[in-house]
Amino acid sequence: MRVFTTLPQEDLAAVAAAAKAAETAGFDGLMTMENRHDPFLALAVAATATTRIQLMTGIAIAFARSPMVVANAGWDLQAGSRGRFAIGLGSQVRAHNERRFSVPWSAPAPRMREYVLALKAIYRCWKQGEKLDFQGEHYRFGLMTPNFVPEAMAAPTPPITIAAVGPAMLRVAGEVCEGVRLHPLCTRRYIEEAVLPRLREGFAKSGRRREDFEITGGGFIATGPDRAAVERMREWVRVRVGFYGSTPAYWPVLELHGHGELGRKLNELSRQGQWAEMTKAVSDEVLEWFCAAGTHREIAGVIERRFGGLSDAIMASANSAVPSDMPADLLQDIQRLPVAFRGFA
Repeated sequence: MRVFTTLPQEDLAAVAAAAKAAETAGFDGLMTMENRHDPFLALAVAATATTRIQLMTGIAIAFARSPMVVANAGWDLQAGSRGRFAIGLGSQVRAHNERRFSVPWSAPAPRMREYVLALKAIYRCWKQGEKLDFQGEHYRFGLMTPNFVPEAMAAPTPPITIAAVGPAMLRVAGEVCEGVRLHPLCTRRYIEEAVLPRLREGFAKSGRRREDFEITGGGFIATGPDRAAVERMREWVRVRVGFYGSTPAYWPVLELHGHGELGRKLNELSRQGQWAEMTKAVSDEVLEWFCAAGTHREIAGVIERRFGGLSDAIMASANSAVPSDMPADLLQDIQRLPVAFRGFA
């Protein structure tokens, strides 16, 4: 099982040292997010400061950028890292697209499928010399003169992964992508009963193999050297569950467990700005669904029970403000857990 952590995106001057430290500690990968900061810039610093560790956006907002813009950034990061970059994209919800990024909204799964296919068409043009002629409903690319083709690189083009929660986006991931990023507001039961069947439908449509496809995440991890540290992390997760649970896009997970009313309650509290009450509404039972918790001595076994046989990679740090403190021997214990993923084809 691969173990990823995050970078301090708020300070690019701190990225090189943090990336080197994560690589030395034994982490498999570094991910960036698109919350307060651009997800590509920190990875560019990390690419030149490291030699082994995987780099991935987890995630970059797709529809706020043209596929051509993402293709350029991905190519440069893949070349600069000597083949260690993977693109992670997400659709975000309608309100953020329309009101935060000021981009038009449409059904996200068909658009994301087209987005990924457009990216791959651009990469075939640059890598193999194929004529660029992609004509879709949302994206059309037909102009590529030699002056705009990046210099050749020895590495393969970046693998493309997407974030997915609902059935349509999960099928898209299985059909056209090399991996899926599951939201931390996810349970083992949801992965078994909702995620894997939809991914298999996508695999069947495209002939993709499970061992070439990476499933990342699917829950929070709360750990620390002692019980007090674990409890502090559990309460941090409780806040996140209350926040994420208020978003309708994530309600299918709650509904599977018979708690759809909790999502509606959290949504109403969020509209009233009652953030503390949202946290209080998350019971210990609900928290346990989403959170693998235990001390450093216990957490490898807890992760195996929570994610084993389902996820191929986990996030040791869910947020750059809460860095991972997993010691090297614990990382090695987790990395020994067997997974289905064998590597990007």
